[in-house]
Amino acid sequence: MRVDITRAANNEANQQLSRGGERPVGRTSVSPNLDNVWREFFGVADAMNRMRENEARTYDYVRSGGNSGENNERVVRLPIDAWATEDAFTLVAYLPGVDPEQVEVLFENDELAIRGSFGPVQEGVDFIKRELFHGAFERRVAFNVPVDGDKIEASYEHGILTLRVPKAESVKPKQIKVVAK
Repeated sequence: MRVDITRAANNEANQQLSRGGERPVGRTSVSPNLDNVWREFFGVADAMNRMRENEARTYDYVRSGGNSGENNERVVRLPIDAWATEDAFTLVAYLPGVDPEQVEVLFENDELAIRGSFGPVQEGVDFIKRELFHGAFERRVAFNVPVDGDKIEASYEHGILTLRVPKAESVKPKQIKVVAK
């Protein structure tokens, strides 16, 4: 459904009001802010029309970060979830179908890097839909507090990579006991 009220009709009605003419049919107010109200209405209507036009387009996985099917060497950014507790950072990435032996996790210069690749495209198949990514991925994460790189733990279960990156002892909260004298 498209909002088909034209700006020309609105401008004509406002000009008629400014010349002292009668209130146009369908208008309920002759306030000085009428022009602003209608301008806002048309702005919202235009935004709704643009939104509906965008919804009508098919999802373009290539523009959204996927693979075009061409044999290119592009490396995509691996999406992750990350959170911090008092003791450590936790990072989670979905890697379905990736051999955990083929995932490389490096920590150097206070930066954690995760690299690997999803399997190749199946050959000899006529795809009806092709939305899964195939190819190399990488993600780098820099930490804003010192971490203990020697104690980083990595686990892989059911296609989910989980990394636990402990914070350095120097930044962990310390409980100080108050002594009464």
